[in-house]
Amino acid sequence: MLTTLERHLLERLQEGLPLEPRPFAALARELGLKENQVLEMLRSLKEKGILRHLGASPDSRRLGFVTTLAATAAPPERAEEVARKIAARPEVTHCYLRRHHMNIWFTLVARDFEEIENIIRDISSETGTTIKHFPARKLFKLRATFKLQK
Repeated sequence: MLTTLERHLLERLQEGLPLEPRPFAALARELGLKENQVLEMLRSLKEKGILRHLGASPDSRRLGFVTTLAATAAPPERAEEVARKIAARPEVTHCYLRRHHMNIWFTLVARDFEEIENIIRDISSETGTTIKHFPARKLFKLRATFKLQK
C-alpha cells in the first residue's frame, strides 16, 4: 500500500521534473519535504517495483524514427520464451503477452520502415513465428496519468 505522501509524489512526478540544477530539491519544496526524503521515497518505490522508470521520454518521431505495432502467435508453451527474446531487442519499447490467438504484442522503433522489416525478419527467424505489423500513421495519445489519491 502507498502512503499519502508516496501517492502525492507519484502524481506530481507524472507532470515531469522541474528543469533546474536540483530538481529533487525543487520537488521537495513543492511537496513540503526535504530533498533526501523525496530521494528516499523514490528509492523505496523503485525497490518495491512500484516505480519502474524515472527518465526522459524523447519523441521518437521528432527525432526521425518510425514505429510499428507488431503481433505474433507463439505456441502457448513457448510464449514466455518468445516474448523474452523479443523484449530483449533494443528496438522494442513494449512487449506484452495477451489473451488472444495473437498472444504476443510489441512496439518497435527504427530509423525507417526498411529497418523495421529487417528487424521483423530477424525476430521471426529467431523465434520461428510469423509476425504481422501495423505501422503507425498518426499519434493521437501517448501519455497516461493515474490519479492515486483516494
